Amino acid sequence: MTLELEGVSHRYGDELAVSDVSFGAEPGELVGLLGPSGCGKTTLVQAIAGHVRPTAGRILLRGDDVTDTPPERRHVSVVFQRPTLYPHMTVSENVAYGLAARGMDREERDARTRDYLDLVDLEEQCDSYPTELSGGQQRRVELARALAPQPDVLLLDEPLSGLDPTLRERLRDEIARIQRETGVTTLFVTHDQEDAMALADRLVVMNDGRVAGSGHPRRLYDSPPTPFVASFLGRSNTLSGTVVNQDPLTVAFGDAELSLDGTNLRRSEGETVLCHVRPKDLSFAPAETNGASVSVTGEVKRIVDLGRRYDVTLETRTGDEVVVEEPARPPSRDESVSVSVPGDCVTVFDGEQSDSSRLS
Repeated sequence: MTLELEGVSHRYGDELAVSDVSFGAEPGELVGLLGPSGCGKTTLVQAIAGHVRPTAGRILLRGDDVTDTPPERRHVSVVFQRPTLYPHMTVSENVAYGLAARGMDREERDARTRDYLDLVDLEEQCDSYPTELSGGQQRRVELARALAPQPDVLLLDEPLSGLDPTLRERLRDEIARIQRETGVTTLFVTHDQEDAMALADRLVVMNDGRVAGSGHPRRLYDSPPTPFVASFLGRSNTLSGTVVNQDPLTVAFGDAELSLDGTNLRRSEGETVLCHVRPKDLSFAPAETNGASVSVTGEVKRIVDLGRRYDVTLETRTGDEVVVEEPARPPSRDESVSVSVPGDCVTVFDGEQSDSSRLS
């Protein structure tokens, strides 16, 4: 394994920023480190890069413990959230800067610089200064500078923040292409779920300094391990239900009952459970008569026209607020409607469950 974190924790004074974090990255893998602001992502980046010595735990690169190794000896490159190009240097000089610091001779340095500027399609801008480039071009120069030393691990710390949506998507595609062509092991740090889902081979989702879930992006999206992952990784509705039968597990939402044959959850009758379902999986079509889905009744409170679809928010008779993605003409505001909830799209959690565990 190229990168391993083993039980990493870190405190800033009395504040625990990261607690017992363990994960790794295989050679050539692009791992997405995803979570909200303040969840510990930046602390982990600084610890991997060598700018922070964790309070506890170990960091290994290619099997070697580098927890106490200074940054310049780690073979780790970082593209930070804020631009860090030297304004008084040309594009070529910026890319070559780290190579000169490693003692590479001029001829080899120039050849390496040309190769990586060509990789990011900026060879023609080699003599330009950063102020003469667009925001996207500056980001690509930073990528070339980070990749030129051919690091063991590339850390991308929110590299797409602050960019307009079109440029963000274009640069995201460029990062994917460059990572595939170079094969560099990459940790992509972001709070944006769409970026993480689009880029990562595997996701590590953080919450309050801990790992809330990890795995293949689609698996985490379809089968979230905790309520936090369900709500953070894409949009999710929460319906409060009551267990009315154990075999098969049957949950009541007011007067409506839904049989959940695909779950191994074991809860006593009368206990409360939380049922998560994506807005895209709900519909205003009638529920199936075979018990595979159930109709939940509510009143339309808000309708948002998003062009390709409508987001219809309604309040159910049990007091839950749910959003339905409706591609066609939506119902009217204040209209009483029935929403079909398919059982095979529902993830069930204990009503008192925290993010540290899941019942399945």
